[in-house]
Amino acid sequence: MDYLAAVLITGAVATAVMDLWGLARRPLLGMPAPDYGLVGRWVAHMAHGRFRHDAIAKSPPVRGERLVGWTAHYVTGIAFATVLVGIWGLAWFAHPSLAPALLVGVGSVAAPFLLMQPGMGLGLAASRAPRPAAARLQSLVTHTVFGLGLYAGGWAVNFLYSP
Repeated sequence: MDYLAAVLITGAVATAVMDLWGLARRPLLGMPAPDYGLVGRWVAHMAHGRFRHDAIAKSPPVRGERLVGWTAHYVTGIAFATVLVGIWGLAWFAHPSLAPALLVGVGSVAAPFLLMQPGMGLGLAASRAPRPAAARLQSLVTHTVFGLGLYAGGWAVNFLYSP
């Protein structure tokens, strides 16, 4: 089994599952899908030395921010798949188990709580959001879904690479 292919597939599947959840939030919960264009704006401003914004939506738009945001989103998902495989090894793909995938998925909520939300003007763990508790819960649910996606990605790799 090719390590790089396994990580790419797992990360891409997990991130796609997370995106499907993002689309399902509106009809199920009345919540819009995340705007990865704003993530792209935040990332693009980093190239100019600006890492923190009072409100990312009010910061000047950047050309190509949607592409940058979606790319960053998938690269981040693949990076967390790398963490999963780095800890549990390629042997995990022979019999993917839910616990490691959920641990990494739920653990990945540290990225928005500690980096993205403060950097984009929402404060530590969305403390400056209009409804901080709701924002935190939604982040936790979304990253739990990402963990389920890691598990699904593990099974996809198992299917593709099993003899």
